[in-house]
Amino acid sequence: MHTLYGIKNCDTVKKARQWLDENAIAYRFHDYRVDDLSYEQLVNFEARLGWKIMLNRSSTSWRQLSDEQKTDITQATALQLMLAIPTLIKRPILQRDNTLLIGFKADVYRTELL
Repeated sequence: MHTLYGIKNCDTVKKARQWLDENAIAYRFHDYRVDDLSYEQLVNFEARLGWKIMLNRSSTSWRQLSDEQKTDITQATALQLMLAIPTLIKRPILQRDNTLLIGFKADVYRTELL
């Protein structure tokens, strides 16, 4: 079974969930706010996707950070920020076996899942 990571009120997560439902693809939804996200999970995602791809610099949460927090960001500081503020993680992340898909694009999901 697939696991979809994200936040339930995120529009992109809603689109991904709708697409999965419409295509009868079974998945478990893991809400960062409800189910939490461990440091180990975050490090595992980062090792496979890269922190620069995972860090959502277009989010409201990013814009609310201080200039000091945004300056000279490193892998370590990015991971600390994403763990403390999960809305800084680009959403959704879909885990299928050993594959991770980040973000939602219907054509990518179609190619990878159907």
